[in-house]
Amino acid sequence: MTARTQTGFSRRHWTLAISAVMALGMTPSWASPSTTGSTAAWPTQTVRLVVGFPAGSSPDLTARALAEPLSKALGQNVIVENKVGAGGNIAADFVAKSTDGHTLGLMINGNMTIARILNPKVPYDPLKDLAPISLIGKAPLVLTVPANAPGQNAAEWLSQAQKAGDKLSYASPGVGTVAHLGMELLKTKAGIAPVHVPYPGNPQIITAMLGGQVQLALLPPAMSAAQVSAGKLRAIGASSSGRSPVAAEVPSLSEIGIKDYQLEIWNAVAAPASMPAAVASRLSALVSDIVRSPDMRSRLFQQGWQVVGSSPEGLRNRIESDTQALGAIIRSQKIELN
Repeated sequence: MTARTQTGFSRRHWTLAISAVMALGMTPSWASPSTTGSTAAWPTQTVRLVVGFPAGSSPDLTARALAEPLSKALGQNVIVENKVGAGGNIAADFVAKSTDGHTLGLMINGNMTIARILNPKVPYDPLKDLAPISLIGKAPLVLTVPANAPGQNAAEWLSQAQKAGDKLSYASPGVGTVAHLGMELLKTKAGIAPVHVPYPGNPQIITAMLGGQVQLALLPPAMSAAQVSAGKLRAIGASSSGRSPVAAEVPSLSEIGIKDYQLEIWNAVAAPASMPAAVASRLSALVSDIVRSPDMRSRLFQQGWQVVGSSPEGLRNRIESDTQALGAIIRSQKIELN
């Protein structure tokens, strides 16, 4: 028969209570060493924040901005690891299959929504294998072209692009990324027909555009802003329904005659689905508080993000709505991996 304390709790009940409290990062004063054992507060080792895109890319910059304050909040080192390829899905699969309890992912919406819709062979299921932690920020994409592109303004450029047909090429960070899906949708909305050329990430896209290898791309605002300010690239329009606070000087695409077109990118922190709910909840609160702080809000705004910060439930709701919206683009445009 199970031994009970004077309060009526069994030893098993006390152990479960201690484990629950310590999962929240606290060591109760009434917990003796013999009862705490293997339930030490999370994290107990270095935390890896995995990014699926190259150094200098938008997800990488966000991850590196987050790593330092998150490390201070957790009391453990947080290191950023880049695992590049497959539009971020290699990194997402790595996170989904991680079993060390200390691996997180800084992901874009494509990795957490339509990966399986686009390609049934993707080795992870975004909705089943990843635990949503917190939505960090959102932004429109900016349709960007070289400074010497034809036309004196956005409307003239659009007219020239419509006439050029498939003589133009556009770049994206990979098949199935939001930039790729967004451009395929834009082709039907704007009556243009550029050919898709995938690249590992946005820094490589900008280099290719400056070198004349591609003629247009949908880029995160911060990735295009410096080159636009330097007069090397031109911003044609933003994919927001109206002017976006992170690209206030750029007209929306609807302003230049491309109607019923709206698209957002976002980034978020995710964990393997195996992460205990109490740890995920605590981590979500920390990440949300960090990104909403004045310093991080400013840093992320400079990176081109309108800060959100959310609960796991809030992120899951966004995942579900975007899975439907982006999935509709995939089906209507018959997009698939070759």
